[in-house]
Amino acid sequence: MSAIKSILLFSVLFLSFLFLNAQNAAVQSVSHLFNNRTSLLGKPAFLGTPYNTAGDKLYMVGHQDGSFPDLGWHVKGEMGGIWHHPIKLMNGFTATLYLGQKTVMLNKADSFENYPFGNKHVFNMDDSALIVERFQFVPDQLGALYVEYKITNKGKHKRQLNFEFEAISNLMPVWLGERTGMVNSRDLAIYEANHRRWIVKDSLNPWWLVFGNSSNNTSTPVIKPVTEKINTTVTHTNYELTISPNESVSLPFVIAGSAQTKELAIAAYETLHRSAYVLLEKKIKRLQKMNTVAKLQLNDTSLARSFEWLKYNSDWLIADVDGMGRGIVAGLPDYPWWFGGDMAYTLKALIAMGQKDLVYSSIDLIQRISEKHNGNGRIVHEVSTNGAVFNPGNVNETPQFISLLWEVFCWTGDQAFLEKYFPAVVKGLNWVLNENDADRNLLPDGAGMMEIHGLTSEMIDVATYTQKAFSDAAQMALFLKKLDLAKDYQQKADLIKKKINDKFWVENDHSYADFIATKTQALQLISDAIIRADTLGNDWAVRVLNDLKEQTQKDTSNQPKGFVMHHNWVVNTPLETGIAPKQNAIKALNTARKFSNPFGMYVTGIDKNVKRDEQEYSYAAAVGKNDFTYTGTVMTLPTAVQIIAENNYGRPNEAYSLLKKVDKTFGYALPGSMYEVSPDYGMMTQAWNVYAYAIPVIKQFFGIQPEAYKKEIVIAPSLPDSLTYGALENVIVGNQTIGVSFVKTSQKTTYTISQDVKDWELVFKQPSNIAAKWFINGKRVKPVLINGCWQVKLRNQFTVVVLAK
Repeated sequence: MSAIKSILLFSVLFLSFLFLNAQNAAVQSVSHLFNNRTSLLGKPAFLGTPYNTAGDKLYMVGHQDGSFPDLGWHVKGEMGGIWHHPIKLMNGFTATLYLGQKTVMLNKADSFENYPFGNKHVFNMDDSALIVERFQFVPDQLGALYVEYKITNKGKHKRQLNFEFEAISNLMPVWLGERTGMVNSRDLAIYEANHRRWIVKDSLNPWWLVFGNSSNNTSTPVIKPVTEKINTTVTHTNYELTISPNESVSLPFVIAGSAQTKELAIAAYETLHRSAYVLLEKKIKRLQKMNTVAKLQLNDTSLARSFEWLKYNSDWLIADVDGMGRGIVAGLPDYPWWFGGDMAYTLKALIAMGQKDLVYSSIDLIQRISEKHNGNGRIVHEVSTNGAVFNPGNVNETPQFISLLWEVFCWTGDQAFLEKYFPAVVKGLNWVLNENDADRNLLPDGAGMMEIHGLTSEMIDVATYTQKAFSDAAQMALFLKKLDLAKDYQQKADLIKKKINDKFWVENDHSYADFIATKTQALQLISDAIIRADTLGNDWAVRVLNDLKEQTQKDTSNQPKGFVMHHNWVVNTPLETGIAPKQNAIKALNTARKFSNPFGMYVTGIDKNVKRDEQEYSYAAAVGKNDFTYTGTVMTLPTAVQIIAENNYGRPNEAYSLLKKVDKTFGYALPGSMYEVSPDYGMMTQAWNVYAYAIPVIKQFFGIQPEAYKKEIVIAPSLPDSLTYGALENVIVGNQTIGVSFVKTSQKTTYTISQDVKDWELVFKQPSNIAAKWFINGKRVKPVLINGCWQVKLRNQFTVVVLAK
């Protein structure tokens, strides 16, 4: 046995040993741990849509009605079920009740309830005396799932019934498994009667599945001939139950697996069987503690609720894969692996929410994989959980990774962290310009965030994120006393900023260009765009694009220039990073608002469907069962960028209005979650959604802008009119914890700021156009005007700042 396998097995067995004393608790139903907990009830109309039950080692995806239909497109029809990466364990399971002559399949739940730590389905029988509830959760750090059926007899007579549990195994590799020698084969199942459990093995691989029920109810196992899919097994286990009046019977099932050894699978299975109650209690307490960090209260309770649940969403998307590492994945069900670009947005939000450990491990994972696969500083775009890299990296992702490192350093002040990754910064910037800037004009060529065929010239988002990367790298080099490098990087950042504002800005369109290209290149892209708009039935866009085509054909020059063509969301990235001059920024913000709908910003502006946008609608219903597509979509990330941009240029009311559009999509289809495509399409839980909340709320509305490496925090609140009360508690900056609250009336705004550590400097700022009388702890003070902002320094652990009219 390898050293890694030995360590893994020891860890699971040690965990099992720790919970031996919990054996009495294990026979308890876990159902009452769900009582009186934070939860959200689903909508009946969406019971036929996906949900997830997730842990960091295993997750389950099915429908809210309790069924397990084929889901997903990455591996078509296989992205649902139970996954223990890098393998799938099961397609799912079904329970059936036999009530004399009556048969009831438990796959049409009447309600679904989501919890931060698990879920509950409720099945109301036609026989009103019986109610069946299904509870489920995945414990931390264990490749196992716990499912408990609780059957309650509300009648006056004893009930005898037969309960059948059907399970469909499907031990198979993750997407791109073939690249690392993972080849699927037939599943073989045996029943261990003495342990009341099934053992399933892939016939050619060390992939194992263990599942069963250890109750004392009489059980009868049967293997059903496979009629559905090759390489799967279908097993049936029957249990005879007797339920007295006003009593309940619980049937707990554990499903566990391993991609390495039978011993690991059994150890995980036995640990959860013995210790389910304790493990669930532990998970609940961890999540409750997590929510105390960056804890938000607002008079807008809907916004505060979404903010809280997006923390839980992020927790559901942690993948800790043996031999690979621990990091946040992009989304479920089709992106349960790691993306360089997605992480750049997600982790900026999570470090502000205090999730330092997850941020560090995610950065470590993506950088290690990138170095192993590319070796030249380039950050990968997409890597499966078996280590197979699908895309070695779009040009924007390396600069974004560099800026992520600086953002994390600003929050932590961790010099060892900066020193560890700075060589990757140098290598990455060299790759960006040396290998992607053929004309040496400091504007790299190549694909950015927009995955539209042909968009590979000088892209606005690539240029913008490259500029920010050089600016941030200059600050890193300055801190590390690499002065020549800092000077070089800052000069490049300044030059790129000027080029962006000179070459990409198109005054006639009041917008930054999607890209810079020659006449020949642009005409081909315009033709493609016309076909796209015409296919979508967007006559307005076809007219605009035909006008652009005519103008371009008349142009006698073939010199590269900026083209506003698709109105892609990335044209707003100079506003997101704050490098646009204010007069241009305001024009661009107003232009961008045209390409929105009731749920937020279009990914591609020419996709806007004017007629459809007259009312709110389900995008999933509009698309129907056609092949998966991002064409015509509104997404949370483009809206997040626009929200941040509005705040950057002193428009918090417009930012808040956009955030409320995003907030409409929270719980639209899946309670407690937010879809990738607004309001109900694509991934039902998406990591980067948190970017739309954490950055605008923490860094802009509350104005917490950390510089932990200097032991300094700037607090520059920018409040929309609609927010009259708010509190943000336990925000972690380095070794400091601060809190900011506000109360706003017609006559004054009162801010209360607290800090745990005395030797930090807090600077309270407000724009110069804010006319107010300043009071600090009851005393009138005169703020100092520096760089267009009024500011005062706060030195007390507890400070009350009043801005009175």
